[in-house]
Amino acid sequence: MLWSLIKIVVFVAAIAALTWGAGFLLESSGGLQVTVMGTEFSFGPLQSVIAIIVLVIALWLVLKIISLLVAVWHFLNGDETALSRYFDRNRERKGYEALSEGLMALASGEGRLALSKAAKADKYLERPELTNLLIAQAAEMAGDKRKAEETYKKLVANESTRFVGVRGILKQKLAEGDTDTALKLAEKAFALKPKHEDTGDILLKLQAEKEDWTGARETLNIKLKNGQLPRDVHKRRDAVLALSEAKDVFTEGHSIESREAAIEANRLSPDLIPAAVMAAHSYIEQGKPKYATRLLKKAWSVHPHPDLASAFAAIEPNESPKERLKRFTALTRTQPDDAETKMLLAELNIANEDFPQARRSLGDLVETDPTARSVTLMAAIERGEGASDTVVKGWLARALTVSRGPQWICDNCQHIHTNWKPICDNCHSFDTLAWKTPPMSEVAMPGGVQMLPLIVGAIEDNSGADAKPPVATRADIEEAELIVDAPEDSEKPKEPEVTAEK
Repeated sequence: MLWSLIKIVVFVAAIAALTWGAGFLLESSGGLQVTVMGTEFSFGPLQSVIAIIVLVIALWLVLKIISLLVAVWHFLNGDETALSRYFDRNRERKGYEALSEGLMALASGEGRLALSKAAKADKYLERPELTNLLIAQAAEMAGDKRKAEETYKKLVANESTRFVGVRGILKQKLAEGDTDTALKLAEKAFALKPKHEDTGDILLKLQAEKEDWTGARETLNIKLKNGQLPRDVHKRRDAVLALSEAKDVFTEGHSIESREAAIEANRLSPDLIPAAVMAAHSYIEQGKPKYATRLLKKAWSVHPHPDLASAFAAIEPNESPKERLKRFTALTRTQPDDAETKMLLAELNIANEDFPQARRSLGDLVETDPTARSVTLMAAIERGEGASDTVVKGWLARALTVSRGPQWICDNCQHIHTNWKPICDNCHSFDTLAWKTPPMSEVAMPGGVQMLPLIVGAIEDNSGADAKPPVATRADIEEAELIVDAPEDSEKPKEPEVTAEK
């Protein structure tokens, strides 16, 4: 309304100015004298202005006629499109102006204006390969999803714009949560342009979410061939996919295939802890404990982890605590200063009822880097050395306030997982889980604490008449776990497969 009023005011002002100018010229004296070939022409002030305007128009017409004659000349010389280009030049100018204004409106976030300009450009240019994309994106911005999808389908029909159309519909389906259709579209788009990095990433993510590990590995190999992935990143991610594939084979119960897949995953990335654990269990099932030992020692030297210790214990599940302590020396002599090694030695010595040595193995860990697990171990040591219930409960109370220690955390969204997974449960990112200490203490209990009674194995053989029960009983340890675990955990982490006999 205000804009219309302004235009009316400007129009009236212009008319008033022209009227005033005409009146001024009529009342003015003098004029313009022109001599042409001896003939003199005299013009008054108003006539002079009109003559100048007529001269400019005449000059413009002459230039247009010359341009037309040039186009006719080119046409007669074989340029069949010369005349059509001449007559369409004005339409093209208006069309490209509308296209430019539409792009600017799109960049400015003005969806409705961009849609209007896109329609105008389409009318003048008649080049849908240029204008349809602008129409589709403007319709999306304006919230007209139906029109956007219809326009993307028009792009799919044109071979030169097919990839753009498929990718546009793909993004719509992803926004709607239709991952099944999105996966098919991603496969089509990737087939059209296998070197398009973003499409490859989307396809890989969708294949991983759908647990199509074989297809995901093929996509990953194509990305490597196209130079879109560093070789070390490809090797790591291929190992993650191979591990996921191996887990599926284990679930289906194909023993030979599962063993091969697990060993392949560990070969691709020896530092991938779940792959090392699965490969070790595969060797144990095959009756090859030496291979399992060598594999676990190598993984432990890279990154000590409770699951590695649990798998190492499974190699000889029925050994005595003393024998286990001796056998674990092969594992604990590497990375001796790591917190995981110290806590593992403390657990083994608790099982062997050597509580002073367990305290020495734990060192000052409860002071320098206290975690719920190390503090719980200290409670077990105090109980084993005959400390009062007050001291033991004091350690258990402290376990509620300290960090819960390293866990599987997504590097992308910081979501905490009880067990390792190839895909984050929260943000659905691929291969982003890392074993590290979370930034907050309100987290789930790490699997290492639940592993304590499994690592210690058979505490002692009670079949003899002179057998004495251990000072730190399994019930004491389980009570400590429950007290530490009770306030926050809604579900208890799944225990390792290794079982121990008392």
